[in-house]
Amino acid sequence: MSSIEEKDFSGKEEVIDINDNRQDLPSPAVAHVPKPKPKLSATMIIPIWIVLSSSVIIYNNYLYNTLSFKYPVFLVTWHLTFAAIGTRVLQKTTTLVDGAKDVHMSKDMFLKSILPIGLLFSGSLILSNTAYLYLSVSYIQMLKAFTAVAILLISWCFRIQEPNRKLGVIVVMISCGVALASHGELRFNLLGFLIQAAAVAFEASRLVMIQILLHGLKMDPLVSLHYYAPVCALINLVAIPFTEGFEPFYELARIGPLILLSNALVAFLLNVAAVFLVGVGSGLILTLAGVFKDILLITGSVLIFGSTVTPLQIFGYSIALGGLILFKTSGGK
Repeated sequence: MSSIEEKDFSGKEEVIDINDNRQDLPSPAVAHVPKPKPKLSATMIIPIWIVLSSSVIIYNNYLYNTLSFKYPVFLVTWHLTFAAIGTRVLQKTTTLVDGAKDVHMSKDMFLKSILPIGLLFSGSLILSNTAYLYLSVSYIQMLKAFTAVAILLISWCFRIQEPNRKLGVIVVMISCGVALASHGELRFNLLGFLIQAAAVAFEASRLVMIQILLHGLKMDPLVSLHYYAPVCALINLVAIPFTEGFEPFYELARIGPLILLSNALVAFLLNVAAVFLVGVGSGLILTLAGVFKDILLITGSVLIFGSTVTPLQIFGYSIALGGLILFKTSGGK
């Protein structure tokens, strides 16, 4: 949706911090009483996840900049609406969303946990998608490496984690790497940079809030999406009149239903793939898969959209990736 960036949009990405995007969705976990789900081998699901994760980002960028459909709030809302419907269809027809039966959603839990996290999630998705209007895909991927640093800094502020020398080295490595990558960006846009920085802050805050508010409650990516997508879609729907007005609706005829449906479907399939991704390999394997995906995205940005990547950016991003791999292999401790 990324909309996903992410968002990277995939829940699994958040846990292993493989940056997309989602464009990505709420932090995955496992239901209290795990249900048997179909399994795919790592050699099959990891390439599928990489292709889908990259496709979401490239497809969104194509919509924003090639087709000039510059309405990220509308697109994110559409993705979330599609996901809300999709998870409920899967709940009725498959066992993929059976974990929702083990989550006892009370009014108090919804208001104190789901809603505030949903607000942060909406902010993260909208901001990260808006950044594509100003920055290249390659540069945004480099900036997303700073998410790990933001998570550490917020965790230290909330006393969830105590700083130590190893984490300090990781913070310096990633920060210096991202700074070098930014210095080497030929088409630097301050507004785009600030928007992406805010997206990173929202995303890091959301992940920390999940640790605080949903501690001990575990949900897989589709179950998380099942609860968050309707909330975030409604929040974004309220924001559309104040941010984009009716303009995106006037543009729908030009874009056509095929593009809108296929775009939302790719984003949704990314989250389905995340369910199968859980448990297929070690944290290191999944982190390296994410690094490989980011490198492919940067290469694709150069080949497809004509982005320019300088040697200084490559050097800086390599340092940041080294810090990111250290962060993930150390378990963030």
